[in-house]
Amino acid sequence: MKTTLPKVDEIEHRWYVINAEDVVLGRLSTKVARLLSGKHKPTYTPFFDMGDFVIILNAGKVKVTGQKEFAKEYKRYSGYPSGQRVTSFQQMREKRPEHIVYHSVKGMLPKNKLRDRMLKRLKIYTGNDHNHQAQQPEEIKIS
Repeated sequence: MKTTLPKVDEIEHRWYVINAEDVVLGRLSTKVARLLSGKHKPTYTPFFDMGDFVIILNAGKVKVTGQKEFAKEYKRYSGYPSGQRVTSFQQMREKRPEHIVYHSVKGMLPKNKLRDRMLKRLKIYTGNDHNHQAQQPEEIKIS
């Protein structure tokens, strides 16, 4: 048998919509990372950009399990002395709820040059509407 590689012109990027309301963050992130990387396709090749576009609605209403609501922290460091800043999960949910989902999905994607391309296809909205109706996205239910 001969192995065939897909040509760049033959790769089809589809659009999907996921409602994140009352969905556990980890389950949502694994499903989204799988769609962005293209692992759900039979023609998946690790070094090609095979993934699809994913629209996430209601990012601020995502659920976390256990004590993560109170204990989870997001850290960033400027590189200067005393430059580390820590933001709690509750503060992040109030100020930038889309960053919670973005950060989680980013951590589940491969750490290589394709990750930035995959993340450009991720569209996250805090509300229930989006401006991608022209692409006719398919709705995916996550339990």
